[in-house]
Amino acid sequence: MSFTRNRLLSLPLIVLLLQTGHAQALGLLDAYEAALKNDATYQSAIHENEAGQQAAEIGLAGLLPNLSISHTQSKNTGTRTITGTANSAGAQPLNFDSQISTLSLRQPLLNLEAVAGYRQGIAQANSSQAKFTGHSQQLLVRLVETYMEVLLAQNHLQLVQTQHDALAELKLVNEHMLQKGEGTTTDVLETQSKYALAQAQIIEAQDELEVSRLRLASIIGEEVTQLDRLSDHFQIQAIQLPDYDNWQALALDRNAELVTQRHTVMSEKEQIRKSHSGHAPRIDLVASLSRNKSASFVTANQDVNLATIGVEVNIPLYAGGRVSAITSQATANHARAEADLDAMTHNVLVELRKQYKLISSSVRRIASLELAVESARLLVQATQKSIQGGVRINLDLLNAQQQLFTAQGDLAQARYNYLLAYLRLQLTAGTLVLDDLRKIATYFTSEN
Repeated sequence: MSFTRNRLLSLPLIVLLLQTGHAQALGLLDAYEAALKNDATYQSAIHENEAGQQAAEIGLAGLLPNLSISHTQSKNTGTRTITGTANSAGAQPLNFDSQISTLSLRQPLLNLEAVAGYRQGIAQANSSQAKFTGHSQQLLVRLVETYMEVLLAQNHLQLVQTQHDALAELKLVNEHMLQKGEGTTTDVLETQSKYALAQAQIIEAQDELEVSRLRLASIIGEEVTQLDRLSDHFQIQAIQLPDYDNWQALALDRNAELVTQRHTVMSEKEQIRKSHSGHAPRIDLVASLSRNKSASFVTANQDVNLATIGVEVNIPLYAGGRVSAITSQATANHARAEADLDAMTHNVLVELRKQYKLISSSVRRIASLELAVESARLLVQATQKSIQGGVRINLDLLNAQQQLFTAQGDLAQARYNYLLAYLRLQLTAGTLVLDDLRKIATYFTSEN
């Protein structure tokens, strides 16, 4: 019964290997190209930026001429009564058609609100562009995180499968030795317990792998089959880092969140000027060309062509306190934006320090775990020999195997964390580019 169940549990893994064995592995760079086309979050960011760039055009429109044309055509019916004259003839009918066509031009000459609106539009467009840059960099990191999540899930499944197979073999050996009178029931029960736990771990690892594959598929827009794996020749010295002070200067200057928020602060500052300009006079150049045909009963049956040009001055006197209120509101929003910038700056520097330290500590951690894996492998071999010599018992071998599998899993996790820390450091510093992805891709291979 146990052997049959083992075959059933391994069937999904076998099918997966058969499906992917002849498929071309999907590399990081290929996955990134697919994500640029298919990731819904990134596509949303593209359209958000397209909309944000229009803020500059909208602001500029307030400074440019406003040209419009209007046409009115109507039928008029009424009466006209002339009184106070000797020849008064009583009511006279008035029935005529009228047409009025007007071409109007308005050009701001002095409009502080429009000037502030133009500057605010530029700040908003720059903020949108900086935000989009951040989304682009986040897509790269998010893709690599999910890509490595799939590989880690695959690695975990392979480890628990190897552990399961080793326990299955050991279980058969213990049962055979018990039948020959050379083993103990305790050895059989210990191995059987570990074997049952390994079966449960396989099911959990398979579910974990499936979920991680779905996450990656949602980013790249295609089914995930086979991925490049982490190369056995993992050289952590390949990534060289400048001093932390250099990273901090870069982050303060180029971090996408900070750049976005600085433009937001500038936009809120222009909003104060824009609001306060409600107290300032406005001067416009106005001109018009009009063609009137029977425009009124006075000019019935008359055509009048008229051209006008002049200056219009509008001086605000009182608006019920509205200007003062919106100026105070804008001032408060500007102060809030500055406070948000300070908070973001602190968070960015904390994240920068965290990732920088993580890279440094990962170098030592990987070296220690490589030694731990090799030691655990030697321990398993030594324990197997000791059991044959009667020095060790079955439980010692189970513990040694578990120690080896744990060390292997921790080593794989540490290597992935090292690479991710490098990308996150570049992301936090605002210096993440495609070349960084190419550098990370060199750590992977499509060879089996």
